[in-house]
Amino acid sequence: MAKPRVFVSYSHKEAAWAKEFAQALSQRGLQVWIDQLAVQAGESIREAVEKGLRESDIFVTLIDPSTLSSPSLFFELGAAIGLGKRVVAVVPEDFDSSQLPLPLRTRRFLIKRAPEVTADELLGIEQGI
Repeated sequence: MAKPRVFVSYSHKEAAWAKEFAQALSQRGLQVWIDQLAVQAGESIREAVEKGLRESDIFVTLIDPSTLSSPSLFFELGAAIGLGKRVVAVVPEDFDSSQLPLPLRTRRFLIKRAPEVTADELLGIEQGI
């Protein structure tokens, strides 16, 4: 069975953690799309994001208070849902989940821990553990 392809969405504030998370997922055998590694200099970011979303199985979005009003979050979330992707939010431990947009609030989300721990939790969901 092929390992799922994961698209990681994040704010620039979360860039370092997001990259470590993507690396942890890759080390566990998953294919990961993250703009830091997937978008080449001179390439259209919008086109690269759209391609990454189309080719992914799981859309993971890292949520912090600054992302809740981000047009990018709503574009990517809408596209992922429209494409039938599994959608998983990763939220800070003390985050008020009632602040999540409805499409994220009505789905199981993960608590942001060490990148490796969160990667294991995501993989556990995928394997039905």
